Amino acid sequence: MILNRLKHILYFFLFIGSILGNAQNKTIEIKGKVIETESKQTIEYATISILDSETKKPLTGTITNEKGIFSIDVKANNFYIEVSFLGFTTKTFKTFNIVNNIIDLKTISLSEDLESLSEVLVRAEKSQTEFKLDKRVFNVGSDLSATGAGALEVLNNVPSVNVSIEGEVSLRGNSGVQILINGKPSVLASADGNALGTITADMIEKIEVITNPSAKYDAAGTSGIINIVIKKSEKKGLNGSASLNVGVPNSNSFGLSLNRRTEKFNLFSQLGFGLRTYPGETESINRDLVNNTEINSIGDSEFDEKFSNILIGTDYHINDRNVITLSGSYAYEVEDQSSQQHYTGLDASNSVTDAWLRDEKTEATNPKLRYELQYKKDFKRHENQSLLFSALGSSFRKDQSSNFNNTTSIGDLPDELQNTRTDYKLEDYTFKLDYVHPFLEHYTIETGSQYVINQVSNDFAVSDFEEGVWVDNTDLTNIFNFDQNVLAVYTTAAYEGEKWGIKMGIRLEDTQIETLLETTDEKDSKNYTDLFPSAHTSYTVSDNFSLQAGYSRRINRPNLRSLNPFSNIRNNFNISTGNPDLQPEYTNSYELTSIHKIEKASLNFSLYNRYTADVIENITEYEDDVSISRPENIGTSNTTGFEFNGKYNPINWFSLSGEFNINFFDRQGVFESESFDFKGNRWTTSLTTKFKLPLDFDLEMSGDYQSKFKSLQGETYDNLYADLGLRKKILKGKVILNMSVRDVFASRVNQSETSQAEFYLYNSRKRGRFITFGVSYGFGKGEAMEFSGRRH
Repeated sequence: MILNRLKHILYFFLFIGSILGNAQNKTIEIKGKVIETESKQTIEYATISILDSETKKPLTGTITNEKGIFSIDVKANNFYIEVSFLGFTTKTFKTFNIVNNIIDLKTISLSEDLESLSEVLVRAEKSQTEFKLDKRVFNVGSDLSATGAGALEVLNNVPSVNVSIEGEVSLRGNSGVQILINGKPSVLASADGNALGTITADMIEKIEVITNPSAKYDAAGTSGIINIVIKKSEKKGLNGSASLNVGVPNSNSFGLSLNRRTEKFNLFSQLGFGLRTYPGETESINRDLVNNTEINSIGDSEFDEKFSNILIGTDYHINDRNVITLSGSYAYEVEDQSSQQHYTGLDASNSVTDAWLRDEKTEATNPKLRYELQYKKDFKRHENQSLLFSALGSSFRKDQSSNFNNTTSIGDLPDELQNTRTDYKLEDYTFKLDYVHPFLEHYTIETGSQYVINQVSNDFAVSDFEEGVWVDNTDLTNIFNFDQNVLAVYTTAAYEGEKWGIKMGIRLEDTQIETLLETTDEKDSKNYTDLFPSAHTSYTVSDNFSLQAGYSRRINRPNLRSLNPFSNIRNNFNISTGNPDLQPEYTNSYELTSIHKIEKASLNFSLYNRYTADVIENITEYEDDVSISRPENIGTSNTTGFEFNGKYNPINWFSLSGEFNINFFDRQGVFESESFDFKGNRWTTSLTTKFKLPLDFDLEMSGDYQSKFKSLQGETYDNLYADLGLRKKILKGKVILNMSVRDVFASRVNQSETSQAEFYLYNSRKRGRFITFGVSYGFGKGEAMEFSGRRH
């Protein structure tokens, strides 16, 4: 039956509008509507086949439209009708009434064919990756959608993309990837992948991977963009999933996701709350090489976070071509942090002169609000012609207080009490308009504009306890305001043929920045207007080999932390401050990529070059045993690198994926008459193996290595760590049991050293091993959340 169904689909594409050997003078119209028996939802792209009664060969055929409706004309006198759709039983009509040359089949109900799904899996269309001008497109085929897989499973099959068993998405080994839904930031992709649990694979049309964004995207950009394109007319009823996680150290959370699709509305919501604990171990050395004195510290800390959130949104389909989306979310976090740091002072003979304990207690609350309005219009003229307007707003606030207590055990240093207060407020608004206009079959013009408003205020105060009274420290207390407005307009033009294409674009961004230190009334204004060109081309050599090249100009604007001259006093001997005079970095990025398909392997190779001017680097100065780090614009950086990533699935129960990246950099710069020229290299690699074990168990093991590399004034140490995950599916995948171990050997330690003629600094931070257990349940047509301990 399945083979016959697939033949009908094939014959439809081969013979549509042809084979009219049994033609008659009268034309008969056949019409009707196809729906699902259970949900009563319409079926788009169902196949209507008209076959010869004697030869059984197809005469003609058609498919249903977005509303499940079809109409077809036939000139024949001896035929029958079949209505079919993959995964559903086929209905055959051999007797019917002809009234006024019309056969009205009215409403045809198709039921799911559960027994045939496994056959469909094997024989149906396979997913394929194709090159576009400025991106790679992974078209989701029936091999994935028919299994009832989830969005995270689909992502994990996309070349260059990896999803850990906890649900962390990375692109080319970099987890700083931005995930978009239908080309825009969305609450469905803003919560570390949790909301993706309501998106099943059969709702996904394609996934776009953009490693070098064109002029259409923000010039500030990210390390990469993954865009999940949802099928236009999927009406899937109720989808939902719930998860419960517990872990050591605390990794306890509960999450509930719901998605309800109807003819006019798509309602989605999420609720989550939990408790997370992040332990830490730190060590530092401040060594004065002139006087041969030293202050070192060793300590531990614990950061507890209680969090809760809720989001709700809806898509309203005004009609087939106009959709409005409205969504909002609110989150509230409570933070508690405690640490004990043991300090020791040594003289030139390495004898202890001073010792004291610095104890910290910090409390904070963080309310967050996010809301979005979007309107999208599709045009009848062309399926890819569209107009999109979106307005996005968010606010964040942190009310934090810290108490520090210094208790001396050796030496004559006085005991000290200090406290700090932080009132931090952030508001962001983004307004965006995009228009896409295809013409002359192979050409497309895109144009649009964006206006972004960032408003930040940081009220920071330090008080010292002197003679029984708290006294404000005026040298460390101030209110710093940061306002940034960015207006952008862009245009791109593209030609895309069957094998070759090219896309050129230009983006204009005008940036206005105002900073103010209220207490001292120090103001600073910056205004710069920049052009950001981009160019991309791709060529398909064969079905198994493609090439892609791209260029873009990027910008890295200093944020509030980089500009604010004040910082906290958590460690009085290692202080970081901002620089109000900091200028943005500008980068020219070039990339050449090839993708190879060799039987069951997918391999990608990339050569890239990044040339950055006005590079921002932290310069550390040392005085009276205190190191002060401050960002500065220092010269240029020229980086050339090679990257390889691949996936290999030799057998159904085993897969292997790996990444390797090496780059060579040439730094040139001068600061305060001191040369900072140097050359170096760094490399990273990762390897992930996945096993499908008996009894529906999945096992994943991954290892990462980051090499040691030279920095401006010192070195950053290498890092080697491993993760482990185990997953068990029960009740046909509706319930999933998870276990994950992150940093299995507790070997992930961040270490760096600064070596200069007059001083030496060493800093180390370690978090340790995390073990998490979880259970997830998917109901309706939703999938269970296949991750453990992720924050909601």
